[in-house]
Amino acid sequence: MSEQFFESQEELQRQIHEAALALKQAHFESDAIYATAESLTAGLIAASVVEIAGSSAWFDRGFVTYNNKAKQEMLGVSDFTLESHSELSLQCVAQMAQGALQRSVARIAVAVSGVAGPDGGTAQNPVGTVYLGICRRGECPVGQICHFQGSRQQVRLQTTLAALKALYAASYGELSAPWQRVNAE
Repeated sequence: MSEQFFESQEELQRQIHEAALALKQAHFESDAIYATAESLTAGLIAASVVEIAGSSAWFDRGFVTYNNKAKQEMLGVSDFTLESHSELSLQCVAQMAQGALQRSVARIAVAVSGVAGPDGGTAQNPVGTVYLGICRRGECPVGQICHFQGSRQQVRLQTTLAALKALYAASYGELSAPWQRVNAE
């Protein structure tokens, strides 16, 4: 995904609102119903969706699974995935998205995990590294790695925008490179 740094948080929040409105339209055109599984955004994606009037018709539920125990209990992320790949992996967000679908009536789920900062980054996952996963009911999950810049809040907001855009594209089956199929086993 091409990384973009926004001049202001206000501009980023405006784009998030527009993306949520577009998701509403995608529901009416594709009959999609959505769910979210959020770690570093801690509910920002779901909150941006439900700011739109009438969202209960197209948004089923959101899971905030900020720690690994919650990812396991609420979404069924496996011990193997967390031990072999960690919560910062495409495998983890793929399982999170699948778990959100299994525990909802949604047709499409998005999952996010990453390092918002300012601390916690490593050589493998520096601050701003975000893993996104999307799963459509009955299909294999796909994922991508993003690298965002800015403050902790800016990283979280950029992740929210990327997730909303991914849900929109998935509504029409239009996810392409850099999205890649993820073996979530």
